[in-house]
Order: sequence, then structure tokens, then C-alpha cells
Amino acid sequence: MQYPFPGALNQMKKRFQPVSANQRLDQMLSKLRDHDFRITPQRLAVLKVLAASDGHPSVERIYDTVRSQFPTTSIATIYKTVALLRQENEVLEISFPDGSNRYDGNKPYPHPHLICTRCRKIIDPDLSSLEDMAKEVTKETGFQIHTHRVDFFGLCRECQ
Repeated sequence: MQYPFPGALNQMKKRFQPVSANQRLDQMLSKLRDHDFRITPQRLAVLKVLAASDGHPSVERIYDTVRSQFPTTSIATIYKTVALLRQENEVLEISFPDGSNRYDGNKPYPHPHLICTRCRKIIDPDLSSLEDMAKEVTKETGFQIHTHRVDFFGLCRECQ
């Protein structure tokens, strides 16, 4: 995802104001329909998992959930659907060096994450100062920022 910072980020944030899982599902469906993508029952099930999840599921977790409804679904279907949603900026991929990527369907724009190094829980903190930091970096360096990633690693309350 590339965009001039911070104007386009603000537009994306406005588009994705906190909404219910059903509203978020409707947003994703609308985007896919606008681009003439087929909405199969399996694809719809993937969208429902992503729209309803605040836990940043992995492809494997999405696969397990969808297979409970559609036992013949292949993991390739899940990967293809997630890739399509990424391409359409409807899901944010949180990549890790070990390849265990996780996905955020609620906030599909760059935002900070708290990541537990023990249980691998991912939480979205609300940090309003991040936008100011990006502006400061641009001003200080002249760097044109297209996107950013800020992750904080530690132990969640349950793992402490």
C-alpha cells in the first residue's frame, strides 16, 4: 500500500472509523463487488472472520474457522482471498520474520501494534501522537513517507 503521508492516511482512517463487524463486512463486500470480484460462500466466510476478529488472525486460524463451515475449503482459497483483500487495501498484513503473518480486517491502514512475545497476542493501542511523529520525521529528514510500521514487543498482562 503506497500513499503520500499523512493526507491519504487521514482519509483512510476516516473511511475506517470504528464500526460494527457487520458494517465492516459490508464495506469489504462493497469494495469487492465494485471491482467485479465473485463472492463465493467460502470468500464470504473469510470476510466474516476478518470483519469480526479483533485478534489479528493468521491464515491458518482463518482456515480452521472457515473449514468448520465448509470442510472442503482449501488453504489456497484462504491465501488467495487474503491476498485479494490485501491488494484492495481491505486488510492489513502484519509480517513477521518467521513467516507467521497475521491480518487486521478492522483497521486496514498502518497503525501501531503491541505484540506479546510469549502468547503472540496483538493489540491495537490508540496512539494519536504517531501522526505527529511521522510529520516530524518528514520535516527533519525530508523523507517522503509512503507507509510505516510501529510495533512494540513485550509481555501482555496475562503473560507477565
